[in-house]
Amino acid sequence: MRKVIYPGTFDPVTNGHIDVIKRASELFEAVVVTVAVNPGKEPLFSTEKRVEMLKECLSKFKNVAVDSFEGLVVERARQVGAMGIIRGLRAISDFEYEFQMALMNRKLAENITTIFLMPHEKYTYLNSTIIRNLASLNSDVSDFVPIVVQKALKNKFKLK
Repeated sequence: MRKVIYPGTFDPVTNGHIDVIKRASELFEAVVVTVAVNPGKEPLFSTEKRVEMLKECLSKFKNVAVDSFEGLVVERARQVGAMGIIRGLRAISDFEYEFQMALMNRKLAENITTIFLMPHEKYTYLNSTIIRNLASLNSDVSDFVPIVVQKALKNKFKLK
């Protein structure tokens, strides 16, 4: 089975993430979206809440599963039997960092390939940090995130 993982913090998941997941689900037999627990980051939402939101947002994709992990991405890929790691590229600035990570991952696990996917151009400027900032200022984020995320952001920031 051609299985891949798509790791990320997804804090919160955006329509850009979902677009990349949709593309991956059309290319591969199975996609595991895995919420990375990064001790160096202080997420807005708990790991459990991010997993819950992703499961709700991705329920229409029958070949997509959601989980979470701590540690190296290549180790998680091995654990789930993935042959590749999906990474989204929005801009040239993403490429430099992702290219370095892909080379390091290849060194750690040469049989696991990094696959770069670009979201639709209407999502290239989106990232979770921008969404969190907009939401904290009571700005409308409905064009950028699924409704479950909109509700969670409003609740988190106690907005109307």
